[in-house]
Amino acid sequence: MIDDREPIASKVDLAFTPALEQARLIRSKEISPLELVEVYLERIERLDTQLGSYFTVMADLALADAKAKTEQIFKGDTSDLPPFFGVPISIKDLNAVAGVPCSYGTPVLRSQVAAFDDGVVMRIKQAGFIILGKTATSELGSLPYTEPPGFPPARNPWNLDYTPGGSSGGAAASVAAGLCALAQGSDGGGSIRGPACCCGLVGIKPSRGRVSYAPIGDRQSGISANGPIARTVADAAALLDVMSGYVTGDPYWLPDPNPSFLVASSQKPDRLRIAFSTVIPPVGEASQECQKPVLEIVKLLEELGHSVTPGCPDFNGLIEPFTTVWLSGVAAAGIPKEALGSVNRYLAERTCNAGEYLRAVCQMQVIARQIVGFFDNFDVLVLPVYLHPTIRVGEWANLSPEETMPKLANWVAPCPPFNASGQPSIAIPVGFDSNGLPLGVQLVGRPAQEATLISLAAQIEAAKPWIGKRPAFALS
Repeated sequence: MIDDREPIASKVDLAFTPALEQARLIRSKEISPLELVEVYLERIERLDTQLGSYFTVMADLALADAKAKTEQIFKGDTSDLPPFFGVPISIKDLNAVAGVPCSYGTPVLRSQVAAFDDGVVMRIKQAGFIILGKTATSELGSLPYTEPPGFPPARNPWNLDYTPGGSSGGAAASVAAGLCALAQGSDGGGSIRGPACCCGLVGIKPSRGRVSYAPIGDRQSGISANGPIARTVADAAALLDVMSGYVTGDPYWLPDPNPSFLVASSQKPDRLRIAFSTVIPPVGEASQECQKPVLEIVKLLEELGHSVTPGCPDFNGLIEPFTTVWLSGVAAAGIPKEALGSVNRYLAERTCNAGEYLRAVCQMQVIARQIVGFFDNFDVLVLPVYLHPTIRVGEWANLSPEETMPKLANWVAPCPPFNASGQPSIAIPVGFDSNGLPLGVQLVGRPAQEATLISLAAQIEAAKPWIGKRPAFALS
């Protein structure tokens, strides 16, 4: 975190200041919410035509909210403000914000204005955030790159020729480029962790039941979760605190963390039993570039005093049932097949009947028990986020769906098992590949043990800081 005595040297510095520090500066009246929003809106207007991180920029709404919050700051007591009062955030365009279009990444819904706030959006507003806009997602959130038909592709601010990942690609790109302080994302098969890895950020997929999916009851048998994308572990932890909590009628729920996740980010972890692997059975081994950060972190963890040994759960048998559950989300959207892109049209045509779906859920849950059982002997598992480095924008655009599916399943293979098991996992940045694009690792924990992962990630962050690294594209 920036030293309290250090002045904000420029608008670029302010745009990249951690969200918790921005909140402190607002409470101390060193900056105003209006000043901060104007910094981000100017950057969005200037840079996002190249980046494509936002589908909808809520400039008028954000400015009105910022002006009202600025007046409140300078007229009243600041001691009892919500934690992120006046801090700008982005919302993924799979989540409804009342009065704002929610496209789900498909042109046929581009003009559909939401009549309500999703539960996670309500919590974000209650925490005092100012919403800058809705970020780009892959079509229906189903793909790990953000190139939905009818929209400009989202691009990686570290190199505009490459994808920021998906489906929370716009969310990650907006944070990495300094176009918002932090972002809300969602993850049904790596859609927070992958973009965080591609863009050099921290992304947390929480445990099943940690963050409500209100007002709906479920998202594909619990494989999906809302979560934070941020520049620092502390910012991500604090946003997870905001998002977390039971809403009446939730099908899954967990008790509130005690202490908070933010507190966990400042606590040194106990000596942990840690497993690691660069092989994802049965898919195969990570590329040399994606093995390197895992081995680097393993060495660091040993130096920090943790017990580290090779090991990995067996994921054999998971791909087919998980795919059945995952593709059901495309069919459930109810979008006419002819309005979908080629890959989603292919997935929609593979719709199963109710019996097949329930059998797939049962098969997935049996394997998930085996995955969770692995953690009887370990506190944390260290894996690659993806099996090979970031792909170019449009790299798979000319392939048939039959050719695309094995490629994307291989790329994201380390992520979906923990959507199936409902376990928490966090992606953290660890260096760069030969193209200058970020690399990362994911830390996977026992069910409901986000605090352990957050403490460990913060320990790694302190030993190997990444906050000062910014893409050249974003420094103007």
